[in-house]
Amino acid sequence: SILEDGNPRDKLECKTFSIDKIVTQMMQAAEYLGWDVTELKPVLRDMLKAIDIDSSGTLTQQEWIQGGLNNIPLLVLLGLKVAEKDGQHVWRLKNFNRPTYCFVCQNMMLGLRKQGLSCNFCKYTVHSSCANKNCTPCVRTFVRSKTEIGCSVHDWISADCESNKCEICHKKIKMLTGKSCAWCHRMRHSDCVPLGSSHCDCGLLQHHILPPWAICAVTSHPGPDAEKQIFPVKDTNPLLVFVNPKSGGKQGKRVLRKFQYLLNPRQVYNLDNGGPNPGLQFFQNLHKCRVLVCGGDGTVGWILDAIDKADMAIRPPVAILPLGTGNDLARCLHWGGGYEGSDLTEIIKQIEKSILVKMDRWSLHVIPADTADEGDPVPNDIINNYFSLGVDASIAHQFHVMREKNPQKFNSRARNKLWYFQLATSETISASCRNLKECLTIECCGVPVELSRLALEGIAVLNIPSMHGGSNLWGETKSAEKLKKRQEVTVDPDALEMCSQDMNDKLLEVVGLESVVEMGQIYTGLKSKAHHLVQAAHITIRTYKTLPMQIDGEPWMQPPCTVSLLFGQPKRTMNCEDLHALIEMFQYASIVSYKCGYLDKKRHYLDTSNF
Repeated sequence: SILEDGNPRDKLECKTFSIDKIVTQMMQAAEYLGWDVTELKPVLRDMLKAIDIDSSGTLTQQEWIQGGLNNIPLLVLLGLKVAEKDGQHVWRLKNFNRPTYCFVCQNMMLGLRKQGLSCNFCKYTVHSSCANKNCTPCVRTFVRSKTEIGCSVHDWISADCESNKCEICHKKIKMLTGKSCAWCHRMRHSDCVPLGSSHCDCGLLQHHILPPWAICAVTSHPGPDAEKQIFPVKDTNPLLVFVNPKSGGKQGKRVLRKFQYLLNPRQVYNLDNGGPNPGLQFFQNLHKCRVLVCGGDGTVGWILDAIDKADMAIRPPVAILPLGTGNDLARCLHWGGGYEGSDLTEIIKQIEKSILVKMDRWSLHVIPADTADEGDPVPNDIINNYFSLGVDASIAHQFHVMREKNPQKFNSRARNKLWYFQLATSETISASCRNLKECLTIECCGVPVELSRLALEGIAVLNIPSMHGGSNLWGETKSAEKLKKRQEVTVDPDALEMCSQDMNDKLLEVVGLESVVEMGQIYTGLKSKAHHLVQAAHITIRTYKTLPMQIDGEPWMQPPCTVSLLFGQPKRTMNCEDLHALIEMFQYASIVSYKCGYLDKKRHYLDTSNF
């Protein structure tokens, strides 16, 4: 049909399409895309039969137009159904693991597979066949008139309140007889709703929620494109949430839905839809707010870089919900090595109790030896966690290439770690980075670093005490042995043993890695640390062959070059003469840390107004 002459619409008018053939072709497409198709076929068949008006087993163009464009379950399945205006539900197909009722027809959801639809914003549930009927509107996310600003009223929605007690009469609420407030989550019988106060205090998360009466449309333009402005509630710190849905396999998507339900959907942003800039622009005039990044180390670096460039009234503190594979920054800030499905309400409360600390950030400048051979693009010019080259960067680069080619094979944190283990085993055998000392030189603040005494396969430059998913390559230093005076450069082996590591000391630590085996020994605790090479405020590395490198887990292959690491944010336009002028520049990223036991006493009480 595609190869025939003529307009596609005209060709569709005179053809009919078999439902069985449509299902077969869509299943093949779904399998090619790596979807989970175990429950897809019967669901898809039922949806297509619903738009087959004459029950002929075939679909005409007119049936597609009349039925397909209005069949909400089919549009949800194809990812085409979005909320076009405030108050519309955002549906998803769902498998209900316990008895659940449709709020439209009030019958139970039956079936072994996905029995119906659930709204991401308010958890309103319906049968697929009831979605096109008169559903109760979804929660409002903003107000349209300035007279409504500050009018804090409950937003009652139909909810599964079974076995919970009504806050008015204190009697148990039976199935389909209760309502819940979308913001404070208090519950009442439907008949008790008008009997109590209409004032809403937003419940346990009142300091973090941006309620609809704090957001107002400031233009007369109708629809979702109307410009909106935040009018913050007094004594609150609204939480701006960024979620990378690709992190942690399917975990990112679940976290996104949960936050959209717990908070106002307008303060929760899917990074797949336009990145962080829309959220930062929406919050840019707030003088009190916090940012929560749900993703891995790469996602955190992305957000910090976006905050650098955004014209915000303040530099907001940033907390981390670790969804990535390594999560090194989250580990050293005590947010854990990975989100395990705990209650997000408790995590939001932890943010409120957390300690604000500063973190050094470093600019990286790569100057190729041959400008005609620049190699892969450098992923970033700011270092938050670490920079490395050699054996560990080689493993990271192989992993990156494989994931780009076959993303469906890297859909969970556990599976990713297995791939890393397999690649590390291969690297142990091949030893592709042996004799690394013959391929580079290191100079710190004008002092050359001696490498001849060691047989190294990797060099790592550390800003935080975690790398490779939890390894402390620098090791612990006893308090009694710590050097009291900060020095610009320390290369003496005995003095290095007394140098402690701090993410806020304007110093970098450089260690040498002998092999993959040594990396494994440090990770498992069989060895306490890697080889200390230097601690310095300015590092220059010159390479003489193409080597794998990585910044915060983002790898690339780099031909011979000069790499300079300087304290602070780089100038956006720069030449070689500018490098040394940048040494005095500095910048801090504010990071929220929960129970940071390693911080000294002074930093426990940093005033947030200073950032």
